[in-house]
Amino acid sequence: MNTRSLRFRMTAWYAGLLTISLMVFSSSVYLGLEHFLDTSLHKSLAEQTRTIGEKLVAEVTRKGEDYVVGETSELAPEINGRFIRITRHDGSVLYRSGQPKDGSFDPSQISAAANRETASYRREVVGESALLIHSYPFTTKDGKRFLIEGGAPYQQIRTVLHGLLLILAFGTPLIVACAIAGGYWVMQRALEPVNYIAAHAERVSSKNLSERLPSVNSGDEIERLSNSLNHMIGRLDDSFQHISRFSADVSHELRTPLTIIRGELEALAANDVSTEQLEVIGSVLEESDRLSKIVDQLLAISRLDAGEECAGRTRVDLGAVAISTADQLHLLADEKSIVLQFQVATGVFVEADQIRLRQVIANLLDNAIKYTSESGWVKMSVKHDGGNAILEVEDNGVGIAEEALPHIFERFYRADKARSRLSGGSGLGLSIVKAICTAHGALVKVFSAEGEGSTFRVEWPTATSPVPNAAIPEQVAHV
Repeated sequence: MNTRSLRFRMTAWYAGLLTISLMVFSSSVYLGLEHFLDTSLHKSLAEQTRTIGEKLVAEVTRKGEDYVVGETSELAPEINGRFIRITRHDGSVLYRSGQPKDGSFDPSQISAAANRETASYRREVVGESALLIHSYPFTTKDGKRFLIEGGAPYQQIRTVLHGLLLILAFGTPLIVACAIAGGYWVMQRALEPVNYIAAHAERVSSKNLSERLPSVNSGDEIERLSNSLNHMIGRLDDSFQHISRFSADVSHELRTPLTIIRGELEALAANDVSTEQLEVIGSVLEESDRLSKIVDQLLAISRLDAGEECAGRTRVDLGAVAISTADQLHLLADEKSIVLQFQVATGVFVEADQIRLRQVIANLLDNAIKYTSESGWVKMSVKHDGGNAILEVEDNGVGIAEEALPHIFERFYRADKARSRLSGGSGLGLSIVKAICTAHGALVKVFSAEGEGSTFRVEWPTATSPVPNAAIPEQVAHV
């Protein structure tokens, strides 16, 4: 997963979590405010009716009903949008407030309270307005009984809640959008050093383990990560150098005793020995030659891995080198009656060590001939494709099993019987091809299916563009 995808996923998780949190918070605020306003309205009506009873109606005997009516009118319920009604015990109305200024309800249409004995609340719809009404029974000291009712419409609560809902509806998406933009920017800034480290890490290979990743002086986990990666690369560098030195030293040290063994065996064969002994000496010499070849190949691979080879690069015509190298392998094809086909463009130049380039071509052709059945064919082509010179060697031989393809360039790897030791191969030919291509910055690929042949493709950086419309026609060599 790349950092861009990581940023998007982390931002999406952050935005989703923030959205859910804001929705829960907004719902809590809305419901909490609704409950608070409703509770406040209940308390306000209860206090109002109780105050009217204890301060005004309580004086009705001493100061008269006109006093109660006048003082209650001073509360200005019409202006405040409130409803007040004082009813005598016989049901007659002592005082009833007028219609409020906003005309939200008509007090005369409010029905009488069903419960006149205890304080209670009721909701009533008058016209288009819903009212909360509190009934408060009050008895004076001389035993006169009254019912005091105070009411208020829910419209004010609804107005406040509607305003809050609009704020939340428009504010929440804006907050989420700003949070997403800010979160993505912060995430990008936070992951920028990771991108920087990843870009440099992609360029690190076994050829440049001496390089180090840039140190990020952030004082956090990213700095610790870069330092840990550098320490790991340092350990890998030491290990690779140790392995490379070991392989080179072992290969170099084995050459001398093998030369001595060969010399001793040849001297022994020159003496008067029996036929059976001579056969044994010949077999040992053959194995000695094979072992010497393996040692030379290992030494070559070690030097290529260490960057000590391919130093003398020149501008080389890939097509001409391919043709001349293929001519040297006609005898191998002749032994199996294999047809060699060439499709080679001229003017395809590459920067390469010519000796190593010949070795690549020879190894690929030798490999194709070795694993192609008698009377088969091997085709070699050279062409220019974009900025690369393409060398392809194709055959109709035994092919390579799918599970063996990822390992075909590994040292000493043989794919089942087709790569068995009986074929005479050491299992290092394709490893050398891979090492030479890597040292030249070339890319080698293989396409194969078991029983259908194989195609090895080498993409070599070109030194110049090919000569336009210049090509050697297909040549078929019946060997």
